[in-house]
Amino acid sequence: MASVSDKASATQFLDHADMTENAQALFDLDLAEMGFVMNSSRLWAYQPEVLATLFSLMSQVASARPIRFRERGILVAACASALGDSYCSLAWGTKLAQKADAQLAAGVLRGDDGALTEAERAMAAWARRVARDPNGTRTEDVQELRDAGFSDADIFAITVYVALRIALSTVNDALGARPDAEFQTLAPAPVREAVTYGRPMDASPRPSR
Repeated sequence: MASVSDKASATQFLDHADMTENAQALFDLDLAEMGFVMNSSRLWAYQPEVLATLFSLMSQVASARPIRFRERGILVAACASALGDSYCSLAWGTKLAQKADAQLAAGVLRGDDGALTEAERAMAAWARRVARDPNGTRTEDVQELRDAGFSDADIFAITVYVALRIALSTVNDALGARPDAEFQTLAPAPVREAVTYGRPMDASPRPSR
């Protein structure tokens, strides 16, 4: 069983949630996939069912188009960096680096899309616009996506996916979830160096059990 405390965590603003069967399942999934319990999971232990539903919605949206894993990495890295969310930037910058390469991932986090294809550059630019000022988007911005080969159904799916990722980031950031210390070694150096914003990483790993 992953340990919990009734004291406020240095990695978030709320006290630890009471352990439930669904919270334990969330922790166990982290341990199986990551080797440690993520700070975001400790936060979402308050309502792990909601997190599962949110991820299910993301998967549903990503499957409908479909949005490939590399594209998801670009969308999340672009919108998370635009929001100033260090947690998702490090997590998905690392995933994108594994799928593509570290310099490409770091470039997206910095707003440099030179290593991307035309379609990917359009996606990244749209993700940043949605994250920064959704009321400021214009028909010309949507046309850039069409010109890059996206259908209106594609554009809708991409926008919903980004909006769901923003919702996740907003909860994590507002309630003080800090990037896990493990990203000091998991994230390649170019990705770590690109994330100069948001909450700092934990200084040391937390016990997972």
